[in-house]
Amino acid sequence: MLLDRIYAFFEIVGSLAADPVTLGILFGSVFLGIMFGAMPGLTSTLGVALLTALTYSMDTPMAMVCLLAIYVGGTYGGSYAAILINIPGTAAAAATALDGYPLALKGEGGRAIGLTTTSSAIGTAISMLFVVAISPIISSFALQFTSFEFFLLAFFGILISGTLTSPDLVVKGWISGFLGLFLACVGRDQLQFYPRFTFGIPELDSGIEVVPVLIGAFGIPQIIEVLKTQVQIGKAKKLQKIVPEIGTVIRNFPAIVRSAFIGVGIGAVPGIGEDIAGWVSYGTAKNTSKHPETFGKGEYKGVLASETANNACVGGAMIPLLNLGIPGSPPAAMLLGALMLHGVTPGPMITFEHPTFIMEVAAILLLSSMAMWVVGMLLAKQVVKVLRIPTPLFMPIIGVLCIIGSYSLGLSIFNLYLMLPVGIVCYFLTSMGYPIAPLVIGVILGPMADENIRRALMVSQGSFMPIFQRPVSLILFIIIVFTVISQTPWYKKGLEKVKIKLFRSKNSAM
Repeated sequence: MLLDRIYAFFEIVGSLAADPVTLGILFGSVFLGIMFGAMPGLTSTLGVALLTALTYSMDTPMAMVCLLAIYVGGTYGGSYAAILINIPGTAAAAATALDGYPLALKGEGGRAIGLTTTSSAIGTAISMLFVVAISPIISSFALQFTSFEFFLLAFFGILISGTLTSPDLVVKGWISGFLGLFLACVGRDQLQFYPRFTFGIPELDSGIEVVPVLIGAFGIPQIIEVLKTQVQIGKAKKLQKIVPEIGTVIRNFPAIVRSAFIGVGIGAVPGIGEDIAGWVSYGTAKNTSKHPETFGKGEYKGVLASETANNACVGGAMIPLLNLGIPGSPPAAMLLGALMLHGVTPGPMITFEHPTFIMEVAAILLLSSMAMWVVGMLLAKQVVKVLRIPTPLFMPIIGVLCIIGSYSLGLSIFNLYLMLPVGIVCYFLTSMGYPIAPLVIGVILGPMADENIRRALMVSQGSFMPIFQRPVSLILFIIIVFTVISQTPWYKKGLEKVKIKLFRSKNSAM
């Protein structure tokens, strides 16, 4: 069985690599992703959101090549600006700047970029192995789900995303997620076709389109913020040697593998994202180092740890996305919308409806990591010139792409009327500290939660008792309740008291 899966995987890799058009789209999308990641103010999330609408006319495999490649390239591209000008191109590269920029000041920026390119490619490739290995286990478990389990899973995805992405108060993340859940209820319901919250507007009968919400939520606030703050780009450092030293990679290979495992694990938790993976991996590398005092002063292990983890997070985010239908990161939320746009519904049935799809995703991740390494090595010295261009000059182009992307889906002007207010509302939400990722995940997972809870209640004649009678639904219910309780002030105070007592008893015993 294992040999058959390995053979099928490499057969898919070979078929994709043998197609010149696929390779052209692969390298072009990686290049575009690196540009989005390298320019402060642009992110891989925005890149995937914009391309989602532009891939509408493509077939599903080609669209996935395009979207996964820009995701991988965008996650890696943030390291350029982090190392060369101390301004992380993306949040995922924030930890990279701590040691990357000091290395650039020492004249070792080229070497640092070469090593981060190699470690990012290794991290992506390792995460691909987990996608292939773990997906069958999760799929077999998810086949036990009924309507109650699907509702609780969608609800948990929204809840955990709000919990983990809130900058200050967790309740803000929950409010954002439930706002997205409300938007998902607009339109005729899936079971009885009754109009809800349409206000007599015919265009709302089919519900709110996901793509205009995605583009508006991530594109418009970013454009306003960059134009408002007028990000000043520092002078990029001149690069010397870029080709990485094989000996350095081999010496740090155990740390690279450890960072990849951290990235995959964090990516598999819904709603966290690549930035957390980079910080956790960086902290682990510092805590396990024999010389932690060197971190922050130009330590290669710090750069390798953060860059390996944030790219490994890409594959990790694919695991819950493909098998459970819950995105593991904001760019993965964009991918979920794109998959639904192309008629692919992620979840337990994906292996039956599309038997080779997970293998195809893994194959694309492997090819994207290789393309990223090649393009990254060739592009490094040219990015120095691009980074000298003020970011606000790119914003009008991004604005036009947002308009084209929203309008191209169904050629509907109503999508523009939807995108602009969503974008403006999301800008004010962001400025008040409300995270946007839970809102988007709420819009995407809302129909799943709504349809399944109503179907479940119809079958049970309005009773919630099946939740407590089925093991899986009971476990999910307990996790949700614990997640809510763990954020209450009295729980945190009680936990702090327990820690103090344990600390005192430990000291008295010593």
